[in-house]
Amino acid sequence: MSAEQQHPPHLLRGIMLIMLAVFLFSSMDTLAKFMLKRERYPLPPLIWARYTVHLLFMLVLFAPRMGLDLLRTKRPGLQILRGSILVASTAFFFLSLTYLPLAEAAAITFVAPVLVTALSGPMLGEHVTRRQWAAVTFGFGGVLIIIRPSGGLLTFAAAFPLITAGLFAFYQILTRKLAGREHPLTTLFFTALVGAVLSSLALPFTWQTPTLIQACCMIGMGLLGGFGHFLLIRAVEVASPTALAPFIYTQLVWATLLALLVFGEFPDSISLMGMLVIVGAGMLAVDWKRMRRRTDTTEQAAAN
Repeated sequence: MSAEQQHPPHLLRGIMLIMLAVFLFSSMDTLAKFMLKRERYPLPPLIWARYTVHLLFMLVLFAPRMGLDLLRTKRPGLQILRGSILVASTAFFFLSLTYLPLAEAAAITFVAPVLVTALSGPMLGEHVTRRQWAAVTFGFGGVLIIIRPSGGLLTFAAAFPLITAGLFAFYQILTRKLAGREHPLTTLFFTALVGAVLSSLALPFTWQTPTLIQACCMIGMGLLGGFGHFLLIRAVEVASPTALAPFIYTQLVWATLLALLVFGEFPDSISLMGMLVIVGAGMLAVDWKRMRRRTDTTEQAAAN
């Protein structure tokens, strides 16, 4: 069997796309921490810049081709609710970066896939297995390892990434409800639109004219977020989510490296162990058989 048969080109392309996407997300988080911690810049204008530049990115890239189809949705209420939850999730995570190391804050938010498992039963009517409930337990165990009292992270600020994870889990549940019913680019556009509108409400009270460096960072955050989401969509278009799922966790590697390079932060050995526990819990929570069945059905339909 040739190397190309073992690793189909579309799979390799999907892996490269998703690894680049999560690198861009980690880079965006690094810029946010730099602005909040080093530049002492207010939080609300950062969130506004992140979503407004993302919105402009969508308009420039897709509006000429899709026109009003970009706005056409059958579930406007659900789209607005989903976008609002993501804005709140972003706000709490950026707030956590003011107080916590980047890698540890990012690791705690990765308990979100485990929370999705716990919520998928009551909210989506899906059967949750014992193995998946064990993953929920291990996931929270990993969080407790990271924020242990002796580690210095057991403060009120540790609640912020946990709230982020909870909100992002609800966001993912709502995304599942929209999947297959709405065009993915329409859903992505509403994410940016709702974020830009909601974050604009706080601008009159919090705006601070940025320096040139600060303005570049704010524009960079929006471009990184927008392009990262675009690459994420492209990744799942060319390769199955089952194959790509493990590579999402490379974001923790990027977050750790960027935190070391920019802020001189590096997790201790116990925190690293907690990160591994969270990653393991996330992988355990995935219903691989169901994902493979969905992928096989999709590929068979596409081939017919």
